[in-house]
Amino acid sequence: MRHSDFWALMDAEFGPGYAASIAQDHVLAELGGRTPTEALAAGSSPRDVWLALCEAFEVPASRRFGRDKPPARR
Repeated sequence: MRHSDFWALMDAEFGPGYAASIAQDHVLAELGGRTPTEALAAGSSPRDVWLALCEAFEVPASRRFGRDKPPARR
C-alpha cells in the first residue's frame, strides 16, 4: 500500500478533517506508542498503520480496503 492509498482510505472512512486529527493525535500501542503520522514518518508500512487503525476504531472487515463505490453512470 502506498501512502496515497493510506490517506485515501483514511479520508473515505473518517472524513478529511477527522482523518487528519486521528493521524496527528491518536496514539496506538500497536504502533509502539506512536501516532499514525509518527509511525509513518518512522518508516512503518502504511498498510500496517491502516490495519492498526482499523482494529482500534473497529472498522468492519468489509470496509478495510475501501467502501464500495456506486458504478459510474454512462
